[in-house]
This record gives sequence, structure tokens and C-alpha cells, in this order.
Amino acid sequence: MNLDSLRAQLLAMPGASEETPFGPDALVYKVGGKMFALVAWEAKPLTVSLKCDPLHALALRDEFSAVQPGYHFNKRHWNTVTLDGSVPPPVVDAMIQESYDLVLAGLSRRRREEILASQ
Repeated sequence: MNLDSLRAQLLAMPGASEETPFGPDALVYKVGGKMFALVAWEAKPLTVSLKCDPLHALALRDEFSAVQPGYHFNKRHWNTVTLDGSVPPPVVDAMIQESYDLVLAGLSRRRREEILASQ
């Protein structure tokens, strides 16, 4: 997965926005003002940090060496994925969707409905 396709996928999520609150080296993706992904776009290979259910996070770390506890995040709820090709694209896609869904679910019902209705 390259940067352009990753950015396109993250921005395709309903209500998603891209920001750089931590400086130019980290692209932050938010929904409803809450972060669901952080891309270290200058890393070689590219990395993305994603929110994850704690038990699922552990299972993914056990299965894939490219999935590590979230770098500079709550390691119980976040994974950092090195996009070196060792994690199959459908698994990465599912991880992105799970992160987005977890963050969206944490928003107020009214805010969720606003985001989903705008699509």
C-alpha cells in the first residue's frame, strides 16, 4: 500500500478529515474531531497507527510481526502497522474500518447521525 492509496482510503470514510496537529511528519485522520488513524508518511516503510479492540489488538500482534503496540499511544487500544506487504491488504482494510467504527461509536448519537446523514 502506498501513501496515495492509504490517504484516499482514510479520507473516503464518512466525515473523515486530514490534519497535521503534531507537525508535518504525521498525518492525522479524524471523524467527529476524534482521531482514528495516524500515518507516519515519511517512514520507510510507511506506518499507520489504528485504534483496535484490546483483545483483537493482541491477536493481530501475535499473528503479524508488522503489527506492534501503538507507538506513542495507549498500547492496549492502538496498534502501529508497518505497511511492508506482510499484512494482507484485506486485513489492513479491516483494521482501518474497525478503527473508524470504534471512534464513530464513541461519538454522541446525534453527532454520529449527522456524520452518516451527510453522506
